[in-house]
Amino acid sequence: MSETEKFLAATMPRLTEAEIAIHNGDASQRIAMWSRHEPVTLFGAAATRTGWAEARRIFEQLGSSFSDCTSYEIEVVAAGASGDLAYLVAFEHTTASVNGAPPESYTLRVTTVFRREDGQWRVAHRHGDSPKSVAGHALAGQLQASDR
Repeated sequence: MSETEKFLAATMPRLTEAEIAIHNGDASQRIAMWSRHEPVTLFGAAATRTGWAEARRIFEQLGSSFSDCTSYEIEVVAAGASGDLAYLVAFEHTTASVNGAPPESYTLRVTTVFRREDGQWRVAHRHGDSPKSVAGHALAGQLQASDR
């Protein structure tokens, strides 16, 4: 098994479980997957943050915004792993409720960078976007308003 195959086998089940959980209102599994060692960066569909503390705050806000995840799928486009660094490029297809609205389907284009820390893959950077996502625009407005 190649390094990339080992990385995907170790990471994909946890990542999928964490993303389903956050889309059902529980950010704890996503938070657990992220590195506490700087640099940590988030270029999210709804917010951009630098540093673990800021990323965690956004994840907690996102968790309180989402509910009723009826479907979630990660469509891997590319992945690689070498030594203690790995990346994942994917489409995330989600159907969930945002702020209590009826569940809506949307897709994010996501690039995630992982670092191996103490034998476990942790997220160090995530970039996700969806220019046409109503859910992403709704969350962006909400998160920007909370920063004021």
